Amino acid sequence: GLVLGIYSSEKDEGAAQLTVAGDAFDRLVSGKLRELLSVCGPPLKKGKTRIFHGLHQDFPSVVVVGLGTKNAGVNDQENWNEGKENIRAAVAAGCRQIQDLEIPCVEVDPCGDAQAAAEGAVLGLHEYNELKQKKKPVVTPQLHGSAESEAWQKGVIYAEGQNLARYLMEAPANYITPIKFAEHIEQKLRSFSNVKVHIRPESWIATQQMGAFLSVAKGSAEPPIFLEIHYLGGTNTNDSPLVFVGKGVTFDSGGISLKPSSGMDAMRADMGGAATVCSAIVTAAALNLPLNIIGLAPLCENMPSGKANKPGDVVRARNGKTIQVDNTDAEGRLLLADALCYAHNFNARAIVNAATLTGAMDVALGSAATGVFTNSSWLWTHLYEASILTGDRVWRMPLFEHYTKQVTDCPLADLSNIGKYSRAGGACTAAAFLKEFVTASHWAHLDIAGVMSNKDEVPYLRKGMAGRPTRTLVEFVARLSQDSHN
Repeated sequence: GLVLGIYSSEKDEGAAQLTVAGDAFDRLVSGKLRELLSVCGPPLKKGKTRIFHGLHQDFPSVVVVGLGTKNAGVNDQENWNEGKENIRAAVAAGCRQIQDLEIPCVEVDPCGDAQAAAEGAVLGLHEYNELKQKKKPVVTPQLHGSAESEAWQKGVIYAEGQNLARYLMEAPANYITPIKFAEHIEQKLRSFSNVKVHIRPESWIATQQMGAFLSVAKGSAEPPIFLEIHYLGGTNTNDSPLVFVGKGVTFDSGGISLKPSSGMDAMRADMGGAATVCSAIVTAAALNLPLNIIGLAPLCENMPSGKANKPGDVVRARNGKTIQVDNTDAEGRLLLADALCYAHNFNARAIVNAATLTGAMDVALGSAATGVFTNSSWLWTHLYEASILTGDRVWRMPLFEHYTKQVTDCPLADLSNIGKYSRAGGACTAAAFLKEFVTASHWAHLDIAGVMSNKDEVPYLRKGMAGRPTRTLVEFVARLSQDSHN
């Protein structure tokens, strides 16, 4: 199969304009492609497809996809590069049509941006069907022509990184337990000589005095794991690393503050923070980015049992602060509190944590963007600029003292794990809670609860767990490593 792009004309009546590859193919078939396009109905709208059979013996099926207007660049209202997003969506739609025809191989028009085209193809075809007997046919996308092979390959690696996060998040919680998660990441990193992976057991967690993390884990029969990854990509292995921290609750029942049963199965993806940061490190290693990165993922389940945290219990975090657990379903911040304290051991350039932390984040932004709470405008700028390129957007949220007061005004302990007004500004009080465990001057907390899954909002992702914002994290690392290099 072959996927070719076509731009909409500025005026409705004007002839639509083929891409360079589309033009070349049209010449190959003596103008038949243009002829068919002109007689088979109105011009193709953005993201729509039209399929032709029998035009050329090498490509029995050709899908033409609408790319929208030519030279669409950064849209300041939308905070993304519209041209790149159009290519991703169009190519994904074209590749899925080829898959529906059960054609095993598809060549993809680079559409003027081979990286975006590769991302659209590889993300658009991904589906979790490991446990089904009847699987969709596997389609291998390849670049049509050879002009942009380096950019294409980069796009494939970016997309495969996000697909790894999607795989981990989508898999059932009995398949991805804390230890299985850690082993899966270790296996992905095995071939890199500049990566060390430490899978820390419960005894190690106890010696580190991570009382908040252990208090969540003790409700489950699955032992907790603290996953620590060291990627030494920098020219000097002693350079200050970037530290990524990811919430790794492999299943979240809510504990004693039990969640409603409807939709609880989606809580197999409550380790989305760990999945995205670990996948970003796997991708950075595959791209050989010149930067040192440390990944930390506290992994456990949050279950109700005779050993589980009870509402009102007080636990002690690694830095000595006491926390009153007023709601056992606000457990992610307890894991992160200890992991953030530990992150300060590494003289980090910056600490970035990601977590499916609060339903309140989903209420605030829905699935449009990841909420970012940060004490560093430098860090914010890098994340924001990265997200414009990837189309996986971020939006800055407040870290006001106003919210800190709500978590520090607590009857029995230094902090309460929920704000005293409970529902009001829930994503902001959660961020304020985490800030109590951070002394680094460059720290960002990404609340990814709203972008955890995809129904139909991102056209190049199928329904299911989204693996967002893995590509934004990778692009952020790439930009940071350029900074260090210059």
